[in-house]
Amino acid sequence: MIENYKYIRFFGQISGKDAKTAGGKAANLARLVRAGIPVPNGFAILAPAFLELSKASNIGEKIEAVQSKIDAADAKSVKTGSEAIKRIIMAANLADLGIETLAAFAALGAKLVSVRSSATSEDSKSDSWAGQLETNLNVAKPDLIEKVKKSWASLYGERALQYAAEKKLDGKTNSVAVIVQAMIKPEVSGVCFTVHPVTNSKKQMVIESVWGLGESLVQGAVTPDRYLVSRPDLTILDVNANSQDKMIAKTARGSGWIKVPKSKRLAQKLSGFQIVELCRLCLKIEKLYKAPQDIEWARTSDGFCILQTRPITTFKN
Repeated sequence: MIENYKYIRFFGQISGKDAKTAGGKAANLARLVRAGIPVPNGFAILAPAFLELSKASNIGEKIEAVQSKIDAADAKSVKTGSEAIKRIIMAANLADLGIETLAAFAALGAKLVSVRSSATSEDSKSDSWAGQLETNLNVAKPDLIEKVKKSWASLYGERALQYAAEKKLDGKTNSVAVIVQAMIKPEVSGVCFTVHPVTNSKKQMVIESVWGLGESLVQGAVTPDRYLVSRPDLTILDVNANSQDKMIAKTARGSGWIKVPKSKRLAQKLSGFQIVELCRLCLKIEKLYKAPQDIEWARTSDGFCILQTRPITTFKN
């Protein structure tokens, strides 16, 4: 049973109208859930929670005081200001919000979660915070509150502060929601582009896959397998399988690099059947959004699940 929290909404409680408070990522995940797409369960700590906390504890005034002195053109000024703001946020007492967050974690029923930031303007056509906000994987209950604070603090990282200054955004017009999502243990992860991301061909799909968590692909640290698929008949046109010696997976300290078992290092990550299965799932998502999608996916022993979807911003009709 889901409680009626003040600051928190589980995916099943979020609608498209909630993007401004739950963040675009959470709204997208909730939409996928309603459409029957397999998505790890989770909840969003609403963006107004941080704003209310800022007012109640006066940390908002402290942040504004520091931010007003930052010269966006001076790298040293930005770094000093960023570090000062992060210290303010990390020292904050979450009070009732902390109690709610831990209660929601218990209701989720997961031993480990991922904790991700999502700026409320992140999925707008004019703003893109990709790569600037915080993501933490394999987070246990004792570390949850700290990681939530880090997610808020990431809005004031050096790159994010410079970006906000360029876009003339501040804490009053832009804020952060936090997504807490049940952590899965993927055998394979990757991305799927429902149209060719380079040629813009609507006749082809592209899948990239790596062993373990998809962070290694995001970081560009390993060379993924790459599969080219014809649509709509889903004929596999090309398979470019690459060796992989290391992968990111759960470790005693959360997530880290481990060796890929020797039996898998030269193996193709997805079989032909699995490639087609994934394409069908991703085309269903494209149909839902009525636009080509850039989809993050993972495959566990139970099958495929979707971690995130966004429009392909480079696509032109």
